[in-house]
Amino acid sequence: MQMTTALLIVNPCDDEEDNMAMLCCHSDKGEMFLMTRYPDEDELEITLDGEPSTLDGVKVTLSPIRLLIEIAAADADALNGDDVLEITHSTDASDLAEVEETLQNILKGTGTYISQL
Repeated sequence: MQMTTALLIVNPCDDEEDNMAMLCCHSDKGEMFLMTRYPDEDELEITLDGEPSTLDGVKVTLSPIRLLIEIAAADADALNGDDVLEITHSTDASDLAEVEETLQNILKGTGTYISQL
């Protein structure tokens, strides 16, 4: 599955939401992707167009223009039948450090983060 977005919206630690880490984007076709995790939970949650799924073992690769999310084949229903979501983004380079921090918080202890920055 592929999406294109202008901006990755992140919050590495939302103190108003019990320190939840959150990454969100809206595609140029109106689709919404949301990945969140509370620090005291062992799994993260992915929501694609309003359908939440709780997962672990997620692998995420961040580059200056791409966010690649890979999940287990058994969890493919979380991504509408795909086990890979490739998000092409135009996030400003100065904002990528916060994106990286957010992904590290979301994946710590439950997934794999790969930086290509």
